[in-house]
Parts: sequence; structure tokens; C-alpha cells
Amino acid sequence: MTPGCLILVALGYLTGSLSPAVLLCRLRGLGDPRQAGSGNPGATNILRLHGKGMAAPVLLADVVKGAVPILLARALHCPDGLLALVGLATFLGHLYPIFHALRGGKGVATLIGVLLAGHWPIGLVFIGAWLLIFLLSRYSSLASLLASMIALLWGTIGWPQLAGSALLCHAVMVAWLFWRHRGNIRRLLTGQEPRSGLFARPAQGTADQD
Repeated sequence: MTPGCLILVALGYLTGSLSPAVLLCRLRGLGDPRQAGSGNPGATNILRLHGKGMAAPVLLADVVKGAVPILLARALHCPDGLLALVGLATFLGHLYPIFHALRGGKGVATLIGVLLAGHWPIGLVFIGAWLLIFLLSRYSSLASLLASMIALLWGTIGWPQLAGSALLCHAVMVAWLFWRHRGNIRRLLTGQEPRSGLFARPAQGTADQD
């Protein structure tokens, strides 16, 4: 891998390491979201702690930060293999951010951004599947897990022209997503996973399990 490629991969990781949830809460004097609710610095925890007005920009920023490094690599006409590595590095940066003591989120929104920038039809499949499953079940975690699998299967079966490196990195991200949701999976299997109150009022200290 050339130095230029390494720089792009490192840039992807550093971009992913920026936590909109932590930064926005600090900016507004609301404390560290990793110390409240589920301790997860993601849009779902912010929604339950501080409401939709805070959760929406966090969600959007997490998606955008997943897309920007890949779009930059595309603008530089990088090969598909490098695009895939940049996306994986960005995703891992969100999970293990160097700027925030390696305590990151679970990666759903950032994965969506990576998919939209890498191959937008697969990203749209993810979003559509998530919305449908969530509306039917009201489980955000279940929607995220199933949508990630559906998007991966769609990319594998429906888009044979995709590079093997892209599908491999996608599979690695899905596997890591499942690992980060292992607690949710246990609760889903035992019937203890709470349904997500997307339209509920924020309640400080409410446990976010997503």
C-alpha cells in the first residue's frame, strides 16, 4: 500500500473517530452522553436523553462522516479496493474513536453513510429495510441487525459487478455490527429488549438499550 493510500485510510479512521454526539452535548453543556442512558454515543441514546432536536443532527452527522472519506477517495479516482478499506477504517473509527478514549458507538448510521457513498443502491436497501422492520417491530436494534444482513445479501446476490474487496469489507462491518449489538441480541432472544419509543419525550437517565 502506497503512502497516499495509507493517508486516505488514516483520514477515514480519524474522521470516523469524531463523535457528533459527544461534541454536540459538550457544546450545549449537556455532559458526556457516554455517562448517561446506555452510555452509547449515538442518535438513539441522544433521542431518549435530549429529544429529536438533538438526535437528528447527530444521526445526520454520523451518516455524513461515514460518506465523506469515501467521496474524497472517489474524487481522487482511487480503486475499489482502497475505497473499501477507507470505508472500513471510517466505520472502525466510529466504534473505537482515538479522540474519545476508544469508546464509540455501534456504527449503524456510519455504516449507512459508508454504503451510500460506496454503492448507493445498497445503502438505500439498508434504509428501506430498517424503516420497514422498525415500523413492524418497534425494535431499533432488530431493525439495524436485519437491515445490515439484507443489504449485505442484496450486494452479494444483486450486484455481481461489485469488487470482492468491497463485499469482504461490508461483511466485516456487518459482523462487527452484530458483535457490538451482542447485548441487544441476548435481550431479543429472552424477550427483554425494550421497544424504541421513537416519538416519546426525552427522559434523563432512561436506559437506551439500542
